[in-house]
Amino acid sequence: IVSVITYAVAFLTKTTHRMSGSHAYDFFMGAPLNPRFLGIDLKMWSEIRIPWKILFLVSLSAAVKEHDVNAAAALAQGLPSTFDLMGLGIVELPIIRTSAPLLFMLLAHTLYVNACMKGEECIPTTWDIFYEKWGWMLIYWNLSGVPFSYCYSTVYLLNKSLAGETVVHPSWYQTTLFVALLAAYYVWDTANSQKNRFRMKERGTYVERNTFPQLPWGTLENPTYLKTKRGTKLLTGGWWGIARKIHYTADLVMALSWGLVTGTGSGIPYFYFFFFTTVLVHRVSRDIELCKEKYSDDWDAYCKIVPYIFIPGIF
Repeated sequence: IVSVITYAVAFLTKTTHRMSGSHAYDFFMGAPLNPRFLGIDLKMWSEIRIPWKILFLVSLSAAVKEHDVNAAAALAQGLPSTFDLMGLGIVELPIIRTSAPLLFMLLAHTLYVNACMKGEECIPTTWDIFYEKWGWMLIYWNLSGVPFSYCYSTVYLLNKSLAGETVVHPSWYQTTLFVALLAAYYVWDTANSQKNRFRMKERGTYVERNTFPQLPWGTLENPTYLKTKRGTKLLTGGWWGIARKIHYTADLVMALSWGLVTGTGSGIPYFYFFFFTTVLVHRVSRDIELCKEKYSDDWDAYCKIVPYIFIPGIF
């Protein structure tokens, strides 16, 4: 319904953009670029304010559900429901009965939704917002795909727990996943911050923000760059001097960890990783074509300075 209305309104208001001439293709990819309603950018609103909050609430609900079930079982067995924090009988805290894998997924989705909220000023320069049109592809994926398919790992873990088959990993394995998740998040967060704040400083629109958490190396001071014949600058400092799409690499590491935390009992929790890999590889190929056309010889020079796309020294 949203896709049909959006497509029709774009024609009625004459706000169509980069149309192919095929109604089927244009309906799928979209007709308007950034449609607005009452001053609200509908594409940005649907991409940031809706899907990730729903995904977070799904994981939070699953974690609470597992805790309630396990807490009730523990109480029936006569086990305590609280613990003495200082051993003095002064401060007692409830014992969390949610499994480590589900807490991992809650942390993963908390990091993501918080990043979207705290770094919302970075969103307008992302591929989906500045280039992709608002059609069935983005509308379906933002309103349905992200919140109800990226939660496969969470739902799988909860179902296994409710069936009495709680997924449990050795401490070293679970700890490794937590470290990998946090390390990948750090690279992803700071890489995106570096790029967007570099652009903002160039345009004179940079405003220092104190939203939590502001991570070290999120803002580059006097970074290196390549100035193109068009007058624009291609960042070659910070993470962007290591690999051209290192933020995608970090994103894929986080996606893989969402599957690995569920074990090997099912391939369904790995859907997000394989789907996301396909999307990003296709997106990068399109981006390279556009940049070659846009920057010509400057792009070749840039690729010599930063030769690797995803993994430094390898690819």
